[in-house]
Amino acid sequence: MIVGLPKEIKDSESRVGLVPAGVHALMQDGHKVLVETNAGEGSGISDDEFKAAGGEIVPSAADVWERADMVVKVKEPIGPELSAMRDGQILFTYLHLAPAPELTKVLLDRRVTGVAYETIRLLNGSLPLLTPMSEVAGRMSIQVGAFYLQKPNGGRGELPGGVPGVPPANVVILGGGTVGTNAAKMAVGLGARVTIIDLDADRLRYLDDIFFGQIETLMSNPYNISDSVSKADLLVGGVLVVGAEAPKLVTRPMISSMKKGAVVVDVAVDQGGCCETTRPTTHSNPTYLVDGVVHYCVANMPGAVPRTSTFALTNVTLPYARKLARLGFREAVQRDPALAQGVNVYLGHVTCRPVAQSLGLPTIPLESLL
Repeated sequence: MIVGLPKEIKDSESRVGLVPAGVHALMQDGHKVLVETNAGEGSGISDDEFKAAGGEIVPSAADVWERADMVVKVKEPIGPELSAMRDGQILFTYLHLAPAPELTKVLLDRRVTGVAYETIRLLNGSLPLLTPMSEVAGRMSIQVGAFYLQKPNGGRGELPGGVPGVPPANVVILGGGTVGTNAAKMAVGLGARVTIIDLDADRLRYLDDIFFGQIETLMSNPYNISDSVSKADLLVGGVLVVGAEAPKLVTRPMISSMKKGAVVVDVAVDQGGCCETTRPTTHSNPTYLVDGVVHYCVANMPGAVPRTSTFALTNVTLPYARKLARLGFREAVQRDPALAQGVNVYLGHVTCRPVAQSLGLPTIPLESLL
């Protein structure tokens, strides 16, 4: 198989879909890997490193898209990439289609085989290809929140941990999954007062145990969310419904009840966000104000730390990329149920039920198309 590795073109996105070790592994498996020149420079990986690993350096993204049977990326295709995709081409990347009807239509019209990192799911319910980036984004959410809480950056002028004689900031985290747990680790480490809100009582028990009473846990319901949001200095949105659009748990009136200069970091923005006031932003223009509350809603947060993120991501994506290349799409998804759950679109149909439900489209089961 010919595997293509283009340079990411989303705003300030410096990650890359494979590292030299991955290129070398695919080459050893008998495949050809096309690498767009400078694809890895944002992650500190040179063309010479990719070439030494066995990759073929090509001068443009057009060369990659035109020749590759499978394109391995980090973020969803945008701009000129949309017209470059072709019938039957495998696209292996984060897609986040639930809040993206236009992208979904292009993928369907062009009959692209879209395999999304974020919906590959193991039998135990875990999301192995989403987890590392959720870890990064969760930890970043507190760093980012602390930065924007500073007065020169539009915030209330608070130090998350306070100082002796001055109380710490209130950090409220919606969702006790990977994002929420990693956000809590960072916030507790800074000395903040931390509250995690989740629907799952067992998850709250687990969080209470691992943090040894350093956090407060609350059951998710409109009353608890409204009360906690009104007291928050920093609100982190870490809610996930696999494949589907995130529920809007925080209403506009709740945002209006927050203190002026409070900060919202909605990590769920990739799936539409869990606040009614959320809209996607970029690293170039990351924040906006709603009723005096700073909103940071960058849809590719881990792209700000590409070196860490690229290696963490490719550690988990490579085995699936190798399987797709070695076995071909049909046999790979028939053998691996987790990989099959990653298929969002195939042969012009939506095959992922949560995506279809979010977009109001019919679902065609993947097995009926194979």
